[in-house]
Amino acid sequence: MPAHEQKEDLPRAWARVEGTNLNTVVTWVDVRERLPRSGIPVAAAITGRCPVSSAAQSDTASGEEFWLVRPVYFTTLHWSEDGAEHGDCFVDSDGVVRLPHGLTSAETVTHRAELPALPGRMTHAVLGEDVPSALQNAWDAHPIT
Repeated sequence: MPAHEQKEDLPRAWARVEGTNLNTVVTWVDVRERLPRSGIPVAAAITGRCPVSSAAQSDTASGEEFWLVRPVYFTTLHWSEDGAEHGDCFVDSDGVVRLPHGLTSAETVTHRAELPALPGRMTHAVLGEDVPSALQNAWDAHPIT
């Protein structure tokens, strides 16, 4: 099927939609209220404490608190390299497993959001012969300020 035709059983993110708006609105969802579907990549707001990096910081043994955003995917079942089984977890590109906030984990995910669409698009992917024109449209567009 050509990239410009929408197939009904594909997620909306894969449908081709024209546009050049470079602005994005992010909607954060509290993971204590609702988790994403398994296999879905998301932006995750992660909280925890940095490990102590030197003996000079030993008086603050628990390290500095952080809250940051990372791309991850959610899965209902994950096997770590060490063979440990994890359920309902977020996994980053390095294979680090983080649980939803409120569960026992050194770093937890507090909120999640859908990843933004490609610049100037309403989709997460453009394939084949449509790529050069999609890139050019995005480079020619300017964000609303």
